[in-house]
Amino acid sequence: MSRTPPLVWGLLVAGVIGVSSAGAILSHVDSIPPLMRASWRLQITVLMLLPFAIWQYREMDLDVRKRLFEKRTVLIVLGSGVALAAHFGTWVTSLDHTSLAHSLLFVTSHPIIIVAGIALFVRRPHRLETTGALLGLLGAAITLLDAKDSGEVTLWGDFLAFVGALTVVGYIVAGRILREWMPVFVYAVPVTLLGAILLIPVSMMMGEDTAAIGWIESDLLGWFVLLAFLAGIVGHTGLNACLRWLAPLTISFAVTLEPIIGAFIGWFFFDEAIPGKWTWFGGMVLMAGILLVIKGGAENELDTTNQ
Repeated sequence: MSRTPPLVWGLLVAGVIGVSSAGAILSHVDSIPPLMRASWRLQITVLMLLPFAIWQYREMDLDVRKRLFEKRTVLIVLGSGVALAAHFGTWVTSLDHTSLAHSLLFVTSHPIIIVAGIALFVRRPHRLETTGALLGLLGAAITLLDAKDSGEVTLWGDFLAFVGALTVVGYIVAGRILREWMPVFVYAVPVTLLGAILLIPVSMMMGEDTAAIGWIESDLLGWFVLLAFLAGIVGHTGLNACLRWLAPLTISFAVTLEPIIGAFIGWFFFDEAIPGKWTWFGGMVLMAGILLVIKGGAENELDTTNQ
């Protein structure tokens, strides 16, 4: 049995830190309205991913290329782009209305939402999935107790972050369907570009007066480039690369640390407030629930395979 190269564990750590940095940086550049802030982040990510997408497209077989333009593929890509725009729009807006820790806790609760979808439309959830979902909901409720004691934590902000988790499920489901045959960058670029474009008119309708591509001349350009590089390249791309050597369960467990790492980055580098006691306690319960959901999903797949 081959051992996992030590470099892969380093890549996993870097990937988790990369995705965890996004909330802190997006919260720091709050002089830019939230929807346009989200669009800028996606626009710059597209520019970074585009060379890799072109390379992958040129390496694709002709038959696979033809599948890119089939009606079903186009509709799924469109749906994924809409879901991604809704995810980033609601989540980044939540950062302006609640604490960083609360925003990260609620936006990363999508495994619990997926369990509800599985129960309604697919199959009976594994007992660990059910237990984890209930535990996660309890933890989320406990964190809301800090809304009474802190001006930073609001129910509206937490709700927006939860909607961000709800909408990202559509992006995840679309990705699972298309990534069975479509290269990762060929999938990511059109979806991310569509998300960036959709956020622009919505931003304007909401009265945000920042230019659609104002990042080109913005004093905050460096922060947005760093954000796209850390979260998009080091984070998401790095974690995808780890899948070659590590089990998805291992990576999923590691990513559940995002709220803790993200809150620490915000406190250490950007002077974000330390989370309240109910956030700490409820957050741990919520994260434990998410871990059980992930473990239950993996065990259900194993049981199905062995049948």
